[in-house]
Amino acid sequence: MTEDLDWISRSGLKAKGKRPQFLDPEDDRMLSILMALVGEVSVMRERIDTIERLLDAKGTVSRADIESYTPDMDTGRERNLLIKEYLARIMRGVQQDMQALAELDPPIEDVVKEMEAG
Repeated sequence: MTEDLDWISRSGLKAKGKRPQFLDPEDDRMLSILMALVGEVSVMRERIDTIERLLDAKGTVSRADIESYTPDMDTGRERNLLIKEYLARIMRGVQQDMQALAELDPPIEDVVKEMEAG
């Protein structure tokens, strides 16, 4: 089923509706490019991990081995942890900015008390 799809032409299709914009257009475009690259690097890291595991197990590797490899639960857990750490490093600046914004806002209870008093 998925073999019949032309993923290259589909990847260039425009989504229906207006594209959400969070930053100015140039920054939005750069963020989109960056996140696409982050995804590609993540896939390459998993593929390299697969190759390394196959080489450790068999001493040789073929494309068919790589394509048919299915990680076990422990491998899946290791990969999930690596991906979480990777994304945390990439998004560290954004997370720090969000934490700084949250620290600027007083707790909602304080706001309610102030409004009741005033």
